[in-house]
Amino acid sequence: MDIGTFWAALPGPGRKALEDAGTSVLIKQGAFLMREHNRSPQVYVLRSGAVEVWVDHAGERVILDVLGPGDLVGEIEAVDGGTREASVEALTPVQALVLPADRFRTVLNGDPDWVWAVAGVLAERLRDANTLRVAHFPDDAARRLGTRLLRLAARFGEPAGDGLAVRVPVSQQDLGRWAGMGRRKVAQILAGERVRDRVVVARNMITVRSVDALHRLAGTEPDDPDR
Repeated sequence: MDIGTFWAALPGPGRKALEDAGTSVLIKQGAFLMREHNRSPQVYVLRSGAVEVWVDHAGERVILDVLGPGDLVGEIEAVDGGTREASVEALTPVQALVLPADRFRTVLNGDPDWVWAVAGVLAERLRDANTLRVAHFPDDAARRLGTRLLRLAARFGEPAGDGLAVRVPVSQQDLGRWAGMGRRKVAQILAGERVRDRVVVARNMITVRSVDALHRLAGTEPDDPDR
């Protein structure tokens, strides 16, 4: 899975313009960049670290995404001026470029090509939301979990032996909140034949020994038992 980021899509002059207009900040682990239903006139470009995007649903945390370096936070509210649709919380220490939403819009208006970087972010997130919807009808919990794990591996995976290490504190419970299932169901899927011992979710790190196994779980590659 290849996830393009806002920063990677933005041409060099656009990056320089945003750096000149914004301020570099360091955000502590556990701090909120923004809170659901509040009005916050700021946009963040993440440079390092990870944040969790979540909403409160009847007292339960529902995770919408986990974002990392190069990702954009607050772009929807910058476009429509509305209240925050979700809370954004730092999972790790985060370094980010922050600037007021109106200044963000002014910078991007400097060149029409720069706006396409934001459009790309919105399009990718819409595609991901559609992927989750499809996996609900009919219900396919394994596929939903597989797509979430692939998303984490694409954003945060670092080479480790023959596989990848995702050094972000996302627990089995968090994965369930993101994929729409309970922690027990997550554990059941991870213990199943398709991914057993190939994907290990431990405290503060996910070890992916076989990316192919994740693709099979997510239904993005043919199910080949020899791989």
